Amino acid sequence: MAWNTEETRRKLLAAATQHFARSGLAGARIDAIARDAGVNKERIYQYFGDKAGLFASVLDVEIDRLLDGIEVSGQGADALGNLAGDLHDRALEHPHLPRLLLWESLELEEPVSPQSRSAGCARMVTAIGEAAPRLEGRSAAEILLSVIAIAFADSCLPHLTRLVTPGSCRELRRAAVVQQASALA
Repeated sequence: MAWNTEETRRKLLAAATQHFARSGLAGARIDAIARDAGVNKERIYQYFGDKAGLFASVLDVEIDRLLDGIEVSGQGADALGNLAGDLHDRALEHPHLPRLLLWESLELEEPVSPQSRSAGCARMVTAIGEAAPRLEGRSAAEILLSVIAIAFADSCLPHLTRLVTPGSCRELRRAAVVQQASALA
């Protein structure tokens, strides 16, 4: 029987995504990832080199998923509000995504795939600059970082969100995120 390399990689990435989101790079265990994937742990070393290589591969895949289909749409304040709302929704639908980014920042000295990610950020900054012409250059970059922080806060700090806004619901929090990001314009 032929070995299905792509299927094995997919299983390993899916299991690793859950383990890394829950425990980070240092806390995730190769044995547990392989067991949950139903694959011999030697495949991790063969396909990804080591645990850090597996973590980097997970981040590459998941960061693409995070921004897939998210665009800057509208003009001025609406553009920033729409972007924040879309990012907020994505983070709530896939809470492992912002958690992986947090673990990356906590555990790695440098970001994974900085060139491609920088290019993606630059495209977003340009789109924000075009949608909100008053925000030029560095200002649009600072605004993008603020929009991301506003959009991800509920997913990254769920306990604090509940403490600060008790009784709030997803719809009210989304509306607040959109309103706050719109105010940045």
